[in-house]
Amino acid sequence: MSRTAKFATTAGAFVAAGAVATLFNGRQRNQRRIRRGEDVVFGSVHSDRRHVVATDGITLNVEIDDAQNATPTIVFVHGWVESLDVWHYQRLALRGSVRMVFVDLRSHGLSGRSFRDSSSIPHLGDDLRAVIAELVPRGPIVLVGHSMGGMTIMELAASDPELFGDRVKGVVLIGTSAGRLMRSSPGLRHLIPLLRIASPVLDWGRAFNSYSVIRRWGLGPHAQERHVDMTNEMILKAPTHVLMDFYPNFVSLDLTVGLEAIGKARTVVVGGTADMLTPVKHSRRLADLIPGAKLVILDDVGHMVMFEEHEKVTKTIEDMLEAVT
Repeated sequence: MSRTAKFATTAGAFVAAGAVATLFNGRQRNQRRIRRGEDVVFGSVHSDRRHVVATDGITLNVEIDDAQNATPTIVFVHGWVESLDVWHYQRLALRGSVRMVFVDLRSHGLSGRSFRDSSSIPHLGDDLRAVIAELVPRGPIVLVGHSMGGMTIMELAASDPELFGDRVKGVVLIGTSAGRLMRSSPGLRHLIPLLRIASPVLDWGRAFNSYSVIRRWGLGPHAQERHVDMTNEMILKAPTHVLMDFYPNFVSLDLTVGLEAIGKARTVVVGGTADMLTPVKHSRRLADLIPGAKLVILDDVGHMVMFEEHEKVTKTIEDMLEAVT
């Protein structure tokens, strides 16, 4: 058999094996989805889409849930490789009682794509500013951010400190960091080899055994299967270029310049002791550096705090609303 024929045979076997693995993993995902037993299907909680055009022309997908009475507006900002669906539980619990704005960050969810040179934290801060200017032009605001969403809020505070204490009355930072991530985040360190070998095949390969990988790095040791599965489902919808384009932000991240301004608003920092991506020491550091910030530590909780301890996160937001109203 010629070398070309051998190569073709090997490649064919690899593709066939991959197809079988994909089918098997797909069946497993469907079985886990059925076992969730959800009253409200994850990913189904939406309102009419709105579009906000960023300063560089990228279209941001935004949804608004209005309230029956006048309230502060909560603006929810999700993290890296997530979407506005990450606020599933909080949205269900608070719907109708408070005005809420949910944004898909650029390249995430249903928002337009950005590229490497337009996927920086300052770009995200500009996007948040544009959303506030267009959809929350008046009245008090509470900002809630998870992971990279929290970083987006810190960036906004650095560039627009006058917003905080004036318009922004409350801030909830969940599982996030102001910097020094590469020295202390085992989850991010394990991403480096993956990114170095990234190729067009990576999107296909990410689905292989993704559930166990996400359970290991994204959630705590006692996380419910449904919460791991919800995280897995959401992350697999994010294209690999989102990993590639946004990853450089975390290498030399330093957002401490905006923390004093955040302290002008009532602030709560929430962290989980089992968070492998933004370890709890980052939450403690934020609480130390933000004047007057309250620290909430959740034992054995991983990075996906809004799923794992959704009732406590919702209660934290409710307490914040009561305090600023």
